[in-house]
Amino acid sequence: MWSRPPERVGRLSLAGQLLLVQLAVLGAVLALVAVISVQQSTRSFEEERGSLLRSVAEYLASQPVARVQVGQPDASTAVAPLVSEVLAFSAAETVAIASPDGVVVASTDPTRNGREAALGDSRVLEGRGWSGEVDDDGDHLLAAHAPILDDRGDLVGVAMAEASYPSVWERLTLAAPDLLLYLGLGALLGVGGSLLVSRSVRRRTRGLRPGEIATLADHREALISSIREGVIAVGTDGRVTMVNDSARDLLGLGADAVGRPVSEAGLPAEVEALLLAPQESQDAVLVVGTRVLVFNQRAASSRGEGIGTVTTMRDRTELVSMQNQLSSNLSLTDTLRAQTHEFANQLHTISGLVQLQEYDEVVAMVGDMARRREELVRHVTERLADPAVAALVVAKTSVADEAGVTLTLLDDARLPGLPADVSADLVTLVGNLVDNAVDACRDAARPTVRLLLTHDPLEGLVVEVRDNGPGVPAGARDSIFVRGFSTKGDAPGGRGIGLALVRLICTQRGGTVAVDRDGAETVFRVALPLEREPA
Repeated sequence: MWSRPPERVGRLSLAGQLLLVQLAVLGAVLALVAVISVQQSTRSFEEERGSLLRSVAEYLASQPVARVQVGQPDASTAVAPLVSEVLAFSAAETVAIASPDGVVVASTDPTRNGREAALGDSRVLEGRGWSGEVDDDGDHLLAAHAPILDDRGDLVGVAMAEASYPSVWERLTLAAPDLLLYLGLGALLGVGGSLLVSRSVRRRTRGLRPGEIATLADHREALISSIREGVIAVGTDGRVTMVNDSARDLLGLGADAVGRPVSEAGLPAEVEALLLAPQESQDAVLVVGTRVLVFNQRAASSRGEGIGTVTTMRDRTELVSMQNQLSSNLSLTDTLRAQTHEFANQLHTISGLVQLQEYDEVVAMVGDMARRREELVRHVTERLADPAVAALVVAKTSVADEAGVTLTLLDDARLPGLPADVSADLVTLVGNLVDNAVDACRDAARPTVRLLLTHDPLEGLVVEVRDNGPGVPAGARDSIFVRGFSTKGDAPGGRGIGLALVRLICTQRGGTVAVDRDGAETVFRVALPLEREPA
């Protein structure tokens, strides 16, 4: 079991780091909102207060006193009362009149009298009104300028109205009366949400630090990759959450299998059904491609909550091949035992006839036995040119006779000589199909198995085994080839390892195997293509 490394001072867990990041993002968002609010408040101040200041400057410029006295030597004394009067009922903080050369003549701020006026980018000296920002000895002001014209339309002075920009705090309060309250509530909710997310992350990550999570993930990846058995995990949503290299190889999955639905992974229908099945599976046997795989599936949970399933798989192809050889040996043993039993009965009969001195009967019986055996061998060898397959059919006839079943090689059978590897596989196919047919029909009234072997130019080798047994249910005609190969009793119709081997050999050689019902007979049909034409 993985254990946490010793605690290290000064290192935050993933939840703690996430909390700091969230708080930093929240602070940045609040600061951005504040900046935007200040900018909006500034623009609003400039539009509203600027309009008022323009009105004040235009009103001052339109007064007769200003138009007449501003150019006189005692202009400062003459227009001072007017400037003070205008300031009293206006929104301006400073009201002033300047001469055409830009020198302040009269101002509500006495310190500015005689100084050069702060005109900034104003074009008032060109006879145009203006409002905007000006800088007066470091003071950032909003100003409005209006030209003072005499009766002839000549510029005789400049009327000015100015106001200071509000502070940042005042602009925040101007932006929205409850903005600070909203910002405070937003900050409080953000901090609370960050704490909740941090607690959730801490709970889900078991309080691990990022480095520890990375180490754990590396160890998990190394552990899974080192397992020879295939391992695949499927979530509750039917998507692949994990698969190791062995499982990719056994199931033929691509590099993008993780995250994809099982139904879109291109798996055989039997494998897909097993991976998505709600119940657990133990030692389920499936033929996948050219392999025989054994699957074990278990439900996975975390803290009592189901998170999907984990399925392991083992390649049993080599074991099946060994079982194939063992099955062939057992078949040979059964054949020898059946022939021994048959010959023993015949010898006992001959011994009894000799003791009874019925020598003519002995000669007739021996002749009849030899004739029947010769006819069987001739019937088989005339149709089957491959010695191994012919010998198998002759031997299986004796086994079927002992079981009370009539095994017949149809007259239409024709089989040429075959390469050694094809002959060996065909012996396995025919032997298993005949054995299963004999087992299936032994309880029939007149149990009969009929065998046909032919070579078709298009399909290759064709094997048909017919029996008059109870047949295979339509719903089980696919599953009998893929499950329960270890014992015949576990498979539908008593068919087990033999049919699994038949499908495996057909798959490896690119052939097909199918089962159907033809009247009162169950028909197993195998088509096995050949790489080259037989001799």
